[in-house]
Amino acid sequence: MGDVSRIWAGRVLALGIAAALASIGATARAGEGDATDLRAEAERVRLFEQEVRPLLIAKCQSCHGAEKQKGGLRLDSREALLRGGETGAVVEPGKPAESPLVEAVRYEGLEMPPSGRLEDAEVAALVRWVEAGAFWPGGEAESTAEAPRPAVEKADASFWSFQPLQDVAPPDPGAVAGSPWEGWARNPIDGFVLKGLLDAGLTPAPEAGKTALIRRLTFDLHGLPPTPEEVDAFLADEADDAFEQLVDRLLASPRYGERWGRHWLDVVRYAESDGHNADSYRPDAYRYRDYVVRSFDEDKPYDRFLAEQLAGDELAPGDPDAAIATGFLRLGPYENNQRNVRGQWSDILNEITDVVGEAFLGLSVGCARCHDHKFDPIAQADYYRLQAFFTPILPIDDLPLATPARTAEHDAKLAAWERATADVRAKLAGVEKPARDRLERDIVAKFTPDLQAMLFRPDAEMSPYDRQIKALAYRQVALEHTRVTEATIAPGDRPRWKELTAELKTFDAIKPAPLPVALGVRDVGAEAPPTAIPGGRKAPTPVEPGFPSVLDPSPAAIPPVAVAPDSTGRRLALAAWMNRPDNPLTTRVVVNRAWQDHFGRGLVATSNDFGKLGEAPSHPELLDWLARRFVADGRRFKALNRLIVTSAAYRQSTFRPESEVEEARLIDPADRLLWKRPVMRLEAEEIRDAMLAVSGELAPARGGPAVDATTPRRSIDCKVVRNRRDPILDAFDAPDGFNSTGLRNTTTTVTQTLQMINGPWTLARAKAFAARLDRLTADVKEQGEARDSARIALAYRLTAGRDPDDDEKAAGLAFLDRPDEAEALVDYCHVLLNSSEFLYVD
Repeated sequence: MGDVSRIWAGRVLALGIAAALASIGATARAGEGDATDLRAEAERVRLFEQEVRPLLIAKCQSCHGAEKQKGGLRLDSREALLRGGETGAVVEPGKPAESPLVEAVRYEGLEMPPSGRLEDAEVAALVRWVEAGAFWPGGEAESTAEAPRPAVEKADASFWSFQPLQDVAPPDPGAVAGSPWEGWARNPIDGFVLKGLLDAGLTPAPEAGKTALIRRLTFDLHGLPPTPEEVDAFLADEADDAFEQLVDRLLASPRYGERWGRHWLDVVRYAESDGHNADSYRPDAYRYRDYVVRSFDEDKPYDRFLAEQLAGDELAPGDPDAAIATGFLRLGPYENNQRNVRGQWSDILNEITDVVGEAFLGLSVGCARCHDHKFDPIAQADYYRLQAFFTPILPIDDLPLATPARTAEHDAKLAAWERATADVRAKLAGVEKPARDRLERDIVAKFTPDLQAMLFRPDAEMSPYDRQIKALAYRQVALEHTRVTEATIAPGDRPRWKELTAELKTFDAIKPAPLPVALGVRDVGAEAPPTAIPGGRKAPTPVEPGFPSVLDPSPAAIPPVAVAPDSTGRRLALAAWMNRPDNPLTTRVVVNRAWQDHFGRGLVATSNDFGKLGEAPSHPELLDWLARRFVADGRRFKALNRLIVTSAAYRQSTFRPESEVEEARLIDPADRLLWKRPVMRLEAEEIRDAMLAVSGELAPARGGPAVDATTPRRSIDCKVVRNRRDPILDAFDAPDGFNSTGLRNTTTTVTQTLQMINGPWTLARAKAFAARLDRLTADVKEQGEARDSARIALAYRLTAGRDPDDDEKAAGLAFLDRPDEAEALVDYCHVLLNSSEFLYVD
């Protein structure tokens, strides 16, 4: 692509790179504006329906709604909001600093609601909403009041995504004798793509060259660049099936699971910390990440993968992998200092319901939490019918993973340690008791009186729901117990405390290491707590588990689970329904995700929303054919990957003559019909990992406890802390882990420039890259131009997967012709790591 043929003399200015990257980004994303608009629209709807509207209903409308308007103010429609009350408008769209509503909830003057300040996250949601223009779906005067609607209207039921999968035969217009496209198709996918192109008056692009194909495929399946040796071997392989053999080698490598596991982690909002103010770290969360990577490496069937995450404890009690998989239900944010425990439990269940709907069904069900969905046929009752599958869960932080033999060995050693330390531990407990009691009193006092009493009641005397609330509250009490330190001990007792602590430490040699445990869930018991639609000022309406009425209006059948008699079986029943071959959503959604991860855009561009706010499929028959083929192939991802990447559609070039591009864009500006391969920027993890790979620093270790991002490990193994994100990954649009991410943003920002040019991490990679070039060209005995030519050639092979052309060689030699040879080489490597050819894939 020749970016380095215009290398700057000396160290490159960040501003210049910013302009260059902006230009690159604009070129790469040409025609993608409609997808960006759809994502922005979906986010505006999500923010209002899942964060703002529930807040207005719960905290504002009792005083400022249809029945009561204190100060003449109503907050149940956008029209009323802008009209305001006796003192005027309360919201200035786009200007939170000038909006009285924002001032009031911040307690800056007026203090609203008067019953108590909103949580910081609630205030932040209102600020973001006002900043975004106070978007209100459904029209200027749409009321938040609940409105009755028919259960499912005929037009709703006929919407494309709720229809059964079509049984279609792949077309092949190129099979017609004499057609210029005769023989173009490499597999059935191509028949659908070619027909769509020809019907629109378009044609496919030529096939990409082998150099471009191996780089594209290796990044797609491994998230890493191919090595020079791998490129050479592929270019030298003249077999007709050389590409297919390369595909199979890449799919068989453990690097595959690391790359494709990361795609899934986006969808399930994976993170290793709680979020909120404390953002406490979850040291065992990595086990879920390793489970996902392992599942992709083992090519676990998707129906099993889905069922384990929803109900592994009911599916296979005693299977460590199945237990770890239920960690999916524990990945959401958690606030460890929340007085309103009942409200917190509702928030947890709501978050799980929302993510399950988006991840597995491709439906934004969260919009039906407070009222019937304004656009899709999802009634409020459907939302709570779906939530009822999860109502019985009990979060567990220490699900045992050890074998019975290892557990017995551990318990014997622990018993010996306990006997040896009984005296010192009793003395230490006596010294610590005042501090523990004080910490416990302080935290318990924050709870309401009824909750305080609940903490000390025996479980046998409590309902399943009360046991859940008690367990959630006790997590906060237990956390306080861990905070006994020297600072919390009375000053007069500190010398004795230090002495006893030191004495206890002398027994560490005989204390066994803790057994491995995982975050996950199990049911609170065989009896499920009730689920009800919140009634506001009315009585809640009880509901039973069920599916979206548009697909199945009858109550869900919940067969007993013989292997898990202490569980309700609800989640396993939900998994079974999702995995039914006639379910029109589950397989469509997952094969669309796979297509998106190969082409940068799904057949349905809105991969988390197959509803009316989403985008219709570009190739509906292909989507259904892929879904049926996926089921027929045992729902295995590797077969689906292989099918997609061996198609002629995938192997198209990104390049077409400008005249052809201009003509095609008049017909299909977003390239939805695939008249060429889109140029795709590497994702955040690929950029970081590729820099480590070309610099020779990437460590082979994989999995296990998460490491700091300064460690030269793959990004998937680095810590994911919600409120303290890695600067490189954050700059290049890695998900924040707060919500399910169906499709990442692809932005071009000054922050990226600052990280890539001025950032110490990137500069360190450039230095390591330069040192590697020196080592690998040490056998070139001649100094000067010969040595520099060898370095330039190797640098291009490592970063771009190809040899430099004559102009690039000349530009490189001119750049390196400087008095400080070492500094010049580092600068040269730094530029290559910032080139578009390194950051983008053809």
